[in-house]
Formats: sequence, C-alpha cells, structure tokens
Amino acid sequence: MWSLRRAAQPLRSLMYEHGASRTFSAKSDIKTNIVVESASIRKPKRSSSGRYFPPKFYYLPDVGENFYMGSHNFCSQAHARISDENHTMEDGSEPEASAIVEHNVGEKDGEDVVSEAELSDNDLAEIYANDLDLSAAEMRANGKNSQKESASSGLLDAIVSAPGQSINIALQKRIEKGNSLGRPEISFAMRDLRKRKMYSRALQFMQWLEANKQVEFTEQDYVTSVDLVAKVSGIQKAEKYINNIPEHFRGEVIYRTLLANCVKPLNMEKAEELFNKMVELELPISVFTCNQMLLLYKRLDKMKIPYILRVMEKEDIKPSLITYAILIDAKGEANDFAGIEELIKIMKAEAIEPDIHIRTTLARHYIIGGLKDKAEAVLKDIGESCLHSHHKVLPLYASLGNADEVMRIWKVCESDPKIDECTAAIEAWGKLGRIEEAEAVFEKMIQKWKKLLYRPSSALLNVYANHKLVTKGTEFLERMGDGGCWIGPLTWDAIVRLYVEAGEVEKADYLLQKAVRNTRKNPMFNTYMVIMDQYAKRGDVHNAEKLLLRMRQSRYTGRLKPYEVLFQAYVNAKAPVYGFLERMKADNVFPNRAFGAKLRQADAFRQTAFQDVLD
Repeated sequence: MWSLRRAAQPLRSLMYEHGASRTFSAKSDIKTNIVVESASIRKPKRSSSGRYFPPKFYYLPDVGENFYMGSHNFCSQAHARISDENHTMEDGSEPEASAIVEHNVGEKDGEDVVSEAELSDNDLAEIYANDLDLSAAEMRANGKNSQKESASSGLLDAIVSAPGQSINIALQKRIEKGNSLGRPEISFAMRDLRKRKMYSRALQFMQWLEANKQVEFTEQDYVTSVDLVAKVSGIQKAEKYINNIPEHFRGEVIYRTLLANCVKPLNMEKAEELFNKMVELELPISVFTCNQMLLLYKRLDKMKIPYILRVMEKEDIKPSLITYAILIDAKGEANDFAGIEELIKIMKAEAIEPDIHIRTTLARHYIIGGLKDKAEAVLKDIGESCLHSHHKVLPLYASLGNADEVMRIWKVCESDPKIDECTAAIEAWGKLGRIEEAEAVFEKMIQKWKKLLYRPSSALLNVYANHKLVTKGTEFLERMGDGGCWIGPLTWDAIVRLYVEAGEVEKADYLLQKAVRNTRKNPMFNTYMVIMDQYAKRGDVHNAEKLLLRMRQSRYTGRLKPYEVLFQAYVNAKAPVYGFLERMKADNVFPNRAFGAKLRQADAFRQTAFQDVLD
C-alpha cells in the first residue's frame, strides 16, 4: 500500500504547494490542516477510532492578491500539468444498451482522439459493477433457472404495462389471481427493471412490497430502496428514507450506496459530508467507498487523492482493480507516463492483471501523449488476448490513423456484427474521414436489425456534424424521425453542432431547451459549451449567463471552463466584470494560473503601479 501511495504522489510535493496550498494528513501525529495565504486554518475532527475526516477547504484569496498557482497535482517525480477540465457526459444509452466506458475529456487534443462511444457512458464503478451490484447480489442469492424467469416475466409485464401510477392496482390484481410473489420473482423483475433503467417503476414496486409487507425486508432490500429513492427523488429524500430504516440495518452498505449516488452527479460537498458521517458513526470503510471518493476527486480535485490513499493505508484496505483503473486514468490525464508505468509494476507485483478497460485507457492516454509505438503495442496485446474487444479498439486504431487495422477488424466483425461493433466502426471510419465506409456500415446494420437504433444512428449523425456535412446531417435527422428512432443526449449534441455550423445558434439553443423540457435526460456538457462558445464570441452576455444557469440546473457544477467562456463573453461585450472571483468561490470553483491573471487584469478596482505611487 505504501508503494501505491508513493506512486500516486510524493508526500513532499503534496505537502508544499506554491501560493495558497492545502496540506492535510491522515496520520495522528499531524494535528492541523493548513491553508496558507488568505485561506482558513481548520483542524480535522477525529473519531474515537482515530480516523480523520476528509478536510473541507475554504480558499479565500483577496482580489488582486496571488491566486493559487499550483495545479491540483497527481504526479510522481514529474510535476506534470493536469487538465483543468474533466468533462463528464451524461449517459445516452437505449434501455437495452450496456455500459461501455467512462467519459473523461480533458485537453482539446484528447477530444480529437477519443471516440464518442467511449465518451458517453457510465462511471468507472458501473463498468465493473453495474448499479452497485444490487441485482447481481440478488441473483447470487436466489440462483437462476428458466421456471423462475418465466414466472418473473409475468410480474415484469404487469409492472411495465401498468399505466401511469397504477402499478399498485396491477400488482394487487396479480396477487388476487393467485400468482406467486416470492423472492426469486421479485429479484428477477427488479433485475430487468434496472437493466431497462425504469427506476421510477422499480421504486414504486419496492414501495408497494414494503407497504403491503409482501416480504420481510432485508438489508439488501433497504439498500435497493435507498439507491432507487436517490435516483428518482434525490439525495435529500434518500437521507430521510434512511432515517426510517431499522437501526440494525443502517450499516456501511446503506451509506456507501447513498455515497455512490452523490458521486455520480459530482456532488463533492455532499459526498464529503456523507463520508464524514460514516467515520463519525464508526462504520467500516470499504474499498468500494474509497473508490467512490477517488473517482470523485479524480474529476474535481486531484490534490485530495493522496488523502484517500493514506486512509486506505491506515485502515489496511487493499486496492481493487477499480482503484488501479482510477489512478491510472488520473495519471494519464496528467501526462505522467512514468507514474503509469510504476502503477502497472505495482499491479503485477500484487498479481493483479490489467483488464480490457485499463488497457484501452492506457492506449488512449498513450495516443493523446503522442506515444504511438506504446499505444500500438497495447492494442496488439489486446487483440491477441481479448477476442471480444473489437468495439473498444476500432476507434483507437482510427485515432492512430491506421485505416488498414480498422478495415481488418471490421472484416472480422462484418459477417455477424453486434450493435456496439457497428457503432465503433462508424465512428472509426468517420474519424478517418471516410464517410462512405461509415455509411456502408450503417446500411449493413439496417439490413440486419431492420430498424434505426439510437447509438449507431447518433454515431453517423455525429460523423456528419464533425465533418460539417450540414445537408447530409439534416436529411439523416429526418430519416431518424421517420424511422421512429429514439432521440437522446448523443443525438442532441450532433443536432446542436449541425445547426451551429449552419449559423443558426438560436435555433440550436431552442431545440436543446425543448429536448430538456420533454425528457428527463440531461444534455452532455460539451453540448452546452458549443452554444455558450458561440454566445461568448458574439459578446452576448445575457444568453451566456442563461446557459450557465441551465448547466447548473443540469448539475454541471464545479467546472472552470464555463466561467472562462462566460468571462470571455463579458470581455467581447466590453462590459465591466465585477465580483467574478467571489462568484466563482461561491460555486466552489477556483481559477488556474492563466485565468487568474486574466481576472486580475480585468478587475475594475485593480490598483496599478502608477496609482500606488500617487497614493
């Protein structure tokens, strides 16, 4: 564990940062958390078990004083710069689609290299354990056979087909007809409802079971209910629900489930509060909980990653495969390839083999970093050892400009392609600029499935948008509408970029607003940014401000990029900028070195050297 923490970042670089640095420790011999230069000093609380709470920092530099100059480093010996943005896109999958890979977009170069299919799915935790392993746990507990699945199918049909809020009536009628409602049927129905992402109906089902005492609730049932309440009604309602759970069931699994639902929307304040509460209640800290906090800090505040690693070391928590996946991805975002190699050595020493996700992550970061030889070696290894990884390597070979490998892999898939392979091939050909090949893959997919599917259709629409083929894009959009294709975040992103390219920014904005009103899905972060960039170029402060508000409503908070763009809107409009730093601090967003300099330059109350002499 010590070697893992050393690979994460040397303590010397953690403890002392230039400017307003933050210092903290999980060790009992270090009693204070210090934030210097106009920032608060705060002591951590300590539980009777000797654990320390993750510190909260209130960085309050004065306008005109030095901003925090150190990036939130997560490096080994090389102090590489970390991208300021970790844009996370919302999942745009169809109900039957499965998770592919986490979306993390950093620098602009990375956006050019990584495919949309890779960038549009769920969290790292969901790659390895979909929905917190809830349905999987139920399956293991109840076994599996066709007779039980058949009985569950009738129950599932009753829940899915019930109109509106009348699930209770449908379930009651089913019971009155003498249909069984045992653990196996409940588990299989819940598994399928989760697979379809029908969380609202799944919650109604659980509430009916609890209210009618159809089964005696176990800890796993309460965990499932907490997860569903958080997904459907929000964190506050889930917290109130936990207060009503019998005390002997309120264990670590309950709280870590709620924690995972705080991490997914990147609610760092609430996640840290919940982590504090778990320590306060002296609940055991699991590797799942630590992984959730690592995932959160990887996206929002990499400087806090070593703290979690120290907690893991102190509590003797063994890192899991997900732990290494998160750390390697963070290293890649920092362009710290020496650190990546050290982590791989540690994994091998622990007899942990990198899985397909870690290896594709490695290849992606090597490509972004210009290490093409290493990327090709990783991809070759994937091809030899993983027979079902075509959809993962196709876009990566395209990023390398290797059309021959893309053609070879597609020929292997072509006789009986899967949906994700078609999607990846469309993206790969589009990345290579070979539009006709991308269209040919799409038409082959239509021949097989006889309908327009969301992901491949969105992929082709994105190809048209990326290559500014407005006419083809609008014609294909009409085809999607006529074919009854579901429209989701990936599609909205392509539509917005098509209209922006055609110079119709207001229409793109209007369509996006309409899409949000009519669905429960949030647009992707970059979709908002495409429109906001256009308003900023025009100096349209009013509409840029409205975009920022809508992004906050979609829970895209804690990111620096929107404020940089909004600031540019003020500059282009030649409008005075008052209190911009204070506004950012209120939203828990802090400027990097370059943006800090711009803010100081634009400060209307800034004292010049000449004014200082006069004073």
